[in-house]
Amino acid sequence: MATKTNVAAMIDHTLLKPESTKEQIETLCQEAKENKFFSVCINPTWVRTAKELLQGSDVKVCTVIGFPLGATTSETKAFETTNAIEHGADEVDMVINIGALKDHNDELVERDIRAVVEAAKGKALTKVIIETSLLTKEEKIRACELSVKAGADYVKTSTGFSTGGATFEDIALMRKTVGPDIGVKASGGVRSTEDAQKMIEAGATRIGASSSVAIINGMLVTSDY
Repeated sequence: MATKTNVAAMIDHTLLKPESTKEQIETLCQEAKENKFFSVCINPTWVRTAKELLQGSDVKVCTVIGFPLGATTSETKAFETTNAIEHGADEVDMVINIGALKDHNDELVERDIRAVVEAAKGKALTKVIIETSLLTKEEKIRACELSVKAGADYVKTSTGFSTGGATFEDIALMRKTVGPDIGVKASGGVRSTEDAQKMIEAGATRIGASSSVAIINGMLVTSDY
């Protein structure tokens, strides 16, 4: 059983709601520092603020790219990445072009991911959100393979804004597909210590959650993302 300390060190403490206020971002960052979460995951508009709030701590700043639909152009995603890094982002979680994956346009999907990877290279870690709830098993495998081929550091289940979140089965499949050297992030619907433990057992090396404090305190909460 994972301890509270090492689970906390795997958590991206997340607040991505469009109505998020500065006060809520301040609370998020304070909670991350107090509980020693790995990072805060926030929308790009809050990156500079979070960087300032977290100065002097070990907590990283993670932001999202092409979020939540993944339907912006590769050039736009690359610019978003560069801009986020300039404002202080240490990690970027980008959404794939889901429609292109379903069209079997693997060249576009790989190029889209690679645009972000190259923009972040040497400056920030890159995670690829494949939005598992919208994909077949074959599509999940292909999305993971293309992410590895494009040079991503992590694959991630979900945005938290679609029809479902992380499942034990999806994490196990993603881990099997990417192998031992690529990170796997479980995001969406991870509400409790038990949920987090199941994801870790399945192969997750990072957890994305808004209920992070409840998770490490062993509390069950009702909100999904």
